[in-house]
Formats: sequence, C-alpha cells, structure tokens
Amino acid sequence: MRGKLIGIAVAAFAGAACASSGGSYEMSEKVSTRLAEFERTGDYQTCLGLRRINQINPLDERNFLVRVGVNQYYLNKVSGNCNGADRSFNRIQYTTSISQLCRNEIISVVDNTSGFFVGSCSLGDFERLEKKPDDAEAEQDES
Repeated sequence: MRGKLIGIAVAAFAGAACASSGGSYEMSEKVSTRLAEFERTGDYQTCLGLRRINQINPLDERNFLVRVGVNQYYLNKVSGNCNGADRSFNRIQYTTSISQLCRNEIISVVDNTSGFFVGSCSLGDFERLEKKPDDAEAEQDES
C-alpha cells in the first residue's frame, strides 16, 4: 500500500511539473528575433533520428531549436513549460530506448552545479524550418 501511495505522489508531482502555467504565453523579443531568421514550413515530423541531431538549443522554456545535419533546423514547441531549460547553468537530458527522439519524450532539465533535476516537459512535433537568406546573399542573388 505504501508503495502505491509513493507511486501516486510521484505521478502527481510529474504531472504538475509538465502542466501549463494556465496563462497566455507571449514569446519574448529574443526568441522572436531568433525565429525571424527562419521560414516556418508547416512540415511536421513526430520523430528525428538521434544520429542526425547535432544540437538542441532551448530558446526559452517552451521553444527548442533543433539543428540536424549541417544547416537544417526544426522547431519543437514543448507542452507546458520546461522550467529552467534556457538558463546557461542548466542542461537538458533525455533517455530513449530507440534511436529516435520523438513527440511525447520527456526532457529533463538538470542543474550543472548540483546535478539536481529542476524541471521537465514533453516534446511536441518537430516543425521543419527553412533558413532565410541573409540580406547580403539575397542582393548577390539578384545581381
């Protein structure tokens, strides 16, 4: 019985950690500026192969920029907030039993100093982004 109660308490805590803040979300200027470098394609994938992923950069607690290959990018909007994901002294980590990172996988945020978990969230779909050409490149193309 005691084990069941502990399991229920852990499940309730995990659910609360993944829950949305309830308020409306407003993207920061920093995140908007970074995402302005890309065109959103509306092309979604549920999974990305782990070998293809070069970097996962939390732009804030809700938006992760995922770089695959040399110059391909995906935007992942996590469900709820991934508390502390965008802080420089934290890292994100995940475990998966397959060779892909997929929607609904749990991402944990870990404090680099203490090693304690400080937040978690689940991934959403991966939206493919197209890098916009730089102004200098666009002018050269027009010439």
